[in-house]
Amino acid sequence: METYVAKTASKAAPKTAAPATPNRERPNEPQPYKASKDELLDFYKQMLLIRRFEERAGQLYGLGLIGGFCHLYIGQEAVAVGLQSAMKVGRDSVITGYRDHGHMLAYGIDPKVIMAELTGRAAGISRGKGGSMHMFSVEHGFYGGHGIVGAQVALGTGLAFKHQYSGDGGTCLAYFGDGAANQGQVYESFNMAKLWDLPVIYAIENNKYAMGTAVERSASEPDFYKRGESFRIPGIQVDGMDVLAVRGAAEEAMAWTQAGKGPIILELLTYRYRGHSMSDPAKYRSKEEVQDYREHRDPIDHAAKLLEAEGFSADDLKKIDKEIKEIVVEAAKFAEDAPEPDAAELYTDVLVESY
Repeated sequence: METYVAKTASKAAPKTAAPATPNRERPNEPQPYKASKDELLDFYKQMLLIRRFEERAGQLYGLGLIGGFCHLYIGQEAVAVGLQSAMKVGRDSVITGYRDHGHMLAYGIDPKVIMAELTGRAAGISRGKGGSMHMFSVEHGFYGGHGIVGAQVALGTGLAFKHQYSGDGGTCLAYFGDGAANQGQVYESFNMAKLWDLPVIYAIENNKYAMGTAVERSASEPDFYKRGESFRIPGIQVDGMDVLAVRGAAEEAMAWTQAGKGPIILELLTYRYRGHSMSDPAKYRSKEEVQDYREHRDPIDHAAKLLEAEGFSADDLKKIDKEIKEIVVEAAKFAEDAPEPDAAELYTDVLVESY
C-alpha cells in the first residue's frame, strides 16, 4: 500500500527541546506520519467536516440561533485530527477548553448532537444546557469543553491519574492555548504529573494570540514546548498546520506516555482565521497576515495537494466537499427542528446524590 509523508509547511523547522541535563532521557524526534491513501483521505474529510461545520455555526450565530459565546476552530483543524487519530476511543480520554467543537468532531461524535447543543436543544450532547463551551461525551471519553481558562489542565491531570490508578492503559490528551499556558494551575499540574509520572499529553495550541494579545507581548518564554523543562517534562514543537506532522508527533507522545515515562508537552504552531470568539472583530492583526496563512499555510489545502499528487482530481475533491456540506446542512436542520429543553430541566444535573 502506498504511503504519504508531508513536508513541513512551517517557515522554521519544529524543534525538540534541548536536554537540560546530558543524561536525561528524551523522546525521539518525531517524523511525519506515513499515512496510507485511505488514511490521508480520511484525515482530509475530517478536517473538511470541521471547517464546514464551523462555517455553518458562524452563520447560525449570525442568525441568532446560537446564543452566548461561540469560539470557532477554523484554521486549526489539523491539530485535532492529527492528535486524536492516534488515540483509542474507550481507552484514552480528551479534555479541552471552550474552542471544543472541532475536538468533538475529530473524536467521531455525531455532528447533529453537537449542532443541537450549540442551538440549545434537548437533543444536544449536553441536553441543551452546555452550549458551545461545555460539551461532554463520557461515552467517547470526552470530558469537556471548559469555559474557565486553563481549568481543564488540572482536570486532565486528574483524568491521567485515574488512568494510572485503575491500570486501564489510557492516556489523557489535555488541550490548552497559549493564553492558558500562563495560568498558575498549569504549573501545579505539571509538577504533580511528573512527580507521579502520569500518562498525560499536554497539547498547547499556539495560535499566536491569547484573545487579542500577541504571544510576544504576553509570554517571557514564547517557546511553549520548553515550559515543562524545570519539571523534567520534555517538549516538542510541531507544525500544527500539517496533519501528518501532527500525527507523527502524536505517535511519539503516545509511545512516551504508554511506556510509563510520564507527561509530555506538544506545542502545536497553528492559526485561527476568525477572531477569538464571534464577538471579536480581530483588529489586532492585519488582513495580510490572515490572508498569508489562508493562501500558503492552510491545512486542508495542504492535504488536498497531497491527494491531487496521487491522482485525485479537482472534481473528486469537489464531490467530497459537496458530501460534507450535505452532512452539515442535515445537522443544522436537525438542530433547528429539535425542541428546546423542558423548563423542568433547570433542576436536573445539578447535584449527584450519594448514599
